[in-house]
Amino acid sequence: MERNLALEVVRATEAAALASARFIGKGDERMADRAACDAMRKTLNSIAMDGKIVIGEGTQDDAEFLYTGEIVGTGAGPEVDIALDALEGSIITATGGPNALACVAVSERNKILLCPDTYMDKIATGPSGRGVIDIDRSPADNLKALAEAKTVYVEDLRIAILDRPRHEKLIAEVRRAGAGIKMLTAGDLSAAIATTRPESEIDMLIGVGGAHQGVLAAAAIRSAGGEMQCRFVPRNSEEAEACLAMGIMDLKHRYTLEELAGDNVMFAATGVTTGDYLRGVRFFSGGAMTNSVVMRSKTRTIRFIEAIHHFDFKPEY
Repeated sequence: MERNLALEVVRATEAAALASARFIGKGDERMADRAACDAMRKTLNSIAMDGKIVIGEGTQDDAEFLYTGEIVGTGAGPEVDIALDALEGSIITATGGPNALACVAVSERNKILLCPDTYMDKIATGPSGRGVIDIDRSPADNLKALAEAKTVYVEDLRIAILDRPRHEKLIAEVRRAGAGIKMLTAGDLSAAIATTRPESEIDMLIGVGGAHQGVLAAAAIRSAGGEMQCRFVPRNSEEAEACLAMGIMDLKHRYTLEELAGDNVMFAATGVTTGDYLRGVRFFSGGAMTNSVVMRSKTRTIRFIEAIHHFDFKPEY
């Protein structure tokens, strides 16, 4: 893949962020998501690539566009697989909460893990956690190992966990071990990526969340040299059957970062609302500012892009 492709793809995340940001705090998650999808699809279709969406907004039966299996791009260019979330955090956006973003991961064909819309048990850290954490160990053991790797006390660590009833036992275990917890109302993708940024307040993300968001996070974390492990946790028999239908035969298998995202993956994201990793869209008279990141696993290059958009000279999304 050409390295310039990542800089092209970030235009799609910027477009989705700008479009959905018009609906921040307005209580309409459906319109926010639709605006993001429409803007992202238009931009992706202007990029010189033969792109196949392998993780999208749903199946062709339940998503109007950006569905899994849809072909995007001009058709002239590299053949790539695409995982995306035009608006990760539609409810967050509708309520004006933190950590909503638009993101796209691009890889060579068959290098992104295909999975249904189910749940995953996840553990993610930045580069300090490489070869240190293990999803099969207890939270206390993982916290101790990460603290040693960072040369800090366990009490100095901040752990991101989704605020859900299913995590009551996990939260109690982390607090008994002495670490602090950042409770997430939603947006574990942004929090997972934030573990790779030294100035972030998050050292580790653990717990059960969306599988699609897990794969997208893996693309970013691999590009940043971090660590992540996951295991599928279907919520019911239908989701378990969907996993089997997609070739996931062993639901107890521990997926490594390398299995989740290929060795030549690119990731781009733009903040919609300000969160743990990116700032949100800020409008001004006649335009807006966006904060994005572009990553490439092959070189581990991470670029932060602060863009100023003047609507007199480009379409207003």
